[in-house]
Amino acid sequence: MPAERVVLIRHGESHWNATALWQGHGGPGLSPRGRRQAETTAAFLASLEHDVRMLVSSDLPRATETAGPAADAFGVRARTDVRLREIDVGWWSGLTSAEVRRRDPHSIDAIRAGRDLPRGGAETARQLRDRVMTAVTDLVAACDGGTMLVFCHGGPVRSIVGAVLGLSIAQEQTLAGPGNCSRTVVLYGTDRPRLRCYNETAHLIGG
Repeated sequence: MPAERVVLIRHGESHWNATALWQGHGGPGLSPRGRRQAETTAAFLASLEHDVRMLVSSDLPRATETAGPAADAFGVRARTDVRLREIDVGWWSGLTSAEVRRRDPHSIDAIRAGRDLPRGGAETARQLRDRVMTAVTDLVAACDGGTMLVFCHGGPVRSIVGAVLGLSIAQEQTLAGPGNCSRTVVLYGTDRPRLRCYNETAHLIGG
């Protein structure tokens, strides 16, 4: 049977998060703060989730490093899926927002106005949603019931929630971006997926 609960965890703070750089498919792994967040989140999940059948993450270092402590806590093997990567931002990767705006102001303004252009000449939000939802649909079907933990990125989390809520791509962009190591839960096993909670970060207070 398919998964009944999908728990989406955005990765912990990465080195490039800490220096406010665009990441996309690039960037190193977690900062010291991010590693602490990952450990705290793993302990929180272990106290809350009791029927974890699958744990999967994006293959990017900041996601796999966040998933590691949870895999240890639950005693399950972490698997990776390249389709869960963050949106590909092309040549924007490694730049600050100010640097991107100086080099490509027209694209930034058009995206903020609601047009879905390729970020950094690479990928659109629609393309991101299509690949992420294909991955989630496949993984849910393969989970054999229970709960599936998915460690990924802010873009994929927002894409999944937008699809579940039936939002257009433009409407999806009005959702606040999920925080580092935030928890979002989607319920399956009914006539359609339902959003249980979005962007929960209370477990990180003081961390």
